[in-house]
Amino acid sequence: MDRLAVGSLHDSHHSIVSDLWKKREERETARGELFGLVTVSRVKGRLDSQIDQIADDHLKTSARLDPLAATSMGLTGYDGQMTDLSPDGHAARADAARATLAALMRAPVVDATDEATTGALRHTLGLEVELYEAGEAEADLNNIASPVQHLRDIFDIAPTACPEDWANIAARLRALPAAVAGYTASLSRAADRGLVAARRQVVEAAAQAEEQASGSFFDGFVTGQTVDAALDGASSAGALRADLAAGAQAAKAAYGQLARFLRTELAPRAGSDDAVGRERYERWSRYFVGATLDLDETYAWGLAELARVTAEQEAVAAQIAGPGASIAEAVAALDADPTRRLDGTAALQAWMQQTSDAAIEALDGAAFTIPAPLRTLECRIAPTANGGIYYTGPSDDLSRPGRMWWSVPPEVTTFTTWRERTTVYHEGVPGHHLQIGTAVANRSELNSWRRLASWTSGYGEGWALYAERLMADLGFLDDPGDRFGMLDGQRLRATRVVFDLGVHLGLPAPEPWGGVWDAEKGWDLLTSNVNMPEPFLRFEWMRYLGWPGQAPSYKVGQRLWEQIRDRCREAARARGEEHDLPSFHARALNLGSLPLSVLETALC
Repeated sequence: MDRLAVGSLHDSHHSIVSDLWKKREERETARGELFGLVTVSRVKGRLDSQIDQIADDHLKTSARLDPLAATSMGLTGYDGQMTDLSPDGHAARADAARATLAALMRAPVVDATDEATTGALRHTLGLEVELYEAGEAEADLNNIASPVQHLRDIFDIAPTACPEDWANIAARLRALPAAVAGYTASLSRAADRGLVAARRQVVEAAAQAEEQASGSFFDGFVTGQTVDAALDGASSAGALRADLAAGAQAAKAAYGQLARFLRTELAPRAGSDDAVGRERYERWSRYFVGATLDLDETYAWGLAELARVTAEQEAVAAQIAGPGASIAEAVAALDADPTRRLDGTAALQAWMQQTSDAAIEALDGAAFTIPAPLRTLECRIAPTANGGIYYTGPSDDLSRPGRMWWSVPPEVTTFTTWRERTTVYHEGVPGHHLQIGTAVANRSELNSWRRLASWTSGYGEGWALYAERLMADLGFLDDPGDRFGMLDGQRLRATRVVFDLGVHLGLPAPEPWGGVWDAEKGWDLLTSNVNMPEPFLRFEWMRYLGWPGQAPSYKVGQRLWEQIRDRCREAARARGEEHDLPSFHARALNLGSLPLSVLETALC
């Protein structure tokens, strides 16, 4: 299907905003509804159904079996506990998923909300069981999103306001060695089944573990200003400080044991082939996208989309550096512009916050209605240094705000705003913060599992890319440099569709590469198409090799979002109705994160 630009519906940014205000007023007058986000309260809330109860019971069970996930969702009562990463822990979570699926079979579906919940649970939990039975859960290891990272990163979002919070942290630190022991047992069992991450992933994970074992994070975390403020005047301060110091040492020692296990026991069992093959890839693709793809058609589309976005970027390059200028020449011109350069992470953090705040201020009441708790997005420099950029959502009660994190390698000291403005929109508003925050706030329509636990990368990351394009079409990226940066990001996402499917499925590479895709040819593909400092790009390259199916879910998700929007427009026309794009966005976001196959049914 041809790609339809959102901006083609209106002539200019000013006419868009004017039209949005008019439509908002019409809807509020006619139906008393808000334009974008549905507010937390309603005149009459939806009564819980049996399906809602099953979903919420599953959330409670999941929180009990995975306390780290509970902390991530902002659920209270689990912050001092640790997830069991042993084979028994994985088995218990799989059994819980099977029990919930069985309960769904017996429960009546009473309305469209139940239909969406049932579809999401069946897709998500069915794949969790399938992945568990295939051994994938126990084999979980990569450079970005495995227990190697989660066991440390959870402390970035742990509550730290009072002595009780720090007592929970001390307990979780003390439990970290048992979690590592369970994790290594699972990795060993998976290896016995022939499932081991590629050697380069194991070596990288070992290096990360060694950094945590010898680095200063845990020591600094339990002795910094935050803990001083929380324990000031507390009668238990002395004992707590001793517990925290002991916990930090236990955590460092556990990471040291993990590093030794990875280097001496797992790495010798790992192969050199990065490709996971079609059977495993198809499974992970369904998990991340939330729909079944024709992988060969998607690969062909990825090649075509890469060429299309490159041509669009070349046209903008001519605006920046003159007629006939190459993309490289435009990059050089933008990088040389001192008004687009930030020196140091303090300047980066301040600019991120300013850009985010300005976007929220401009969009609220014009393109979206953003409830007060979601008008706060904290932009932070992450305590890690691996090159990742990510978002963590607000807590269940919205007391912990959404946060954008930037993990900066130590050798990266300068940043360019033309590259990163669209990143702030991707992670913030109207991207992840608006999307995730909307679901968390929508208590009147969604059960707790839908609000807090339901997540499909194709929905969430697809929306974030869709949101980048939306900001361009709303006029926020009219500056050629900023628009060039958005296209640079879109080109990266198209490139990794080609990379990910090409390498993991062993597909034929076009000229100038030729032959079959592998890691080295993939690196050349990235360096030929992605303008990114090498430390960041090396991290991305390793990520795609070790996390099959996840990276394409962004661009593929954007494609499916656009297709769903177009089909909903056609369905509205067939009913003789006007298709209102802002209302479409509001309805879609208020559904929460759904598998994309379920989203289309729920919307159209």
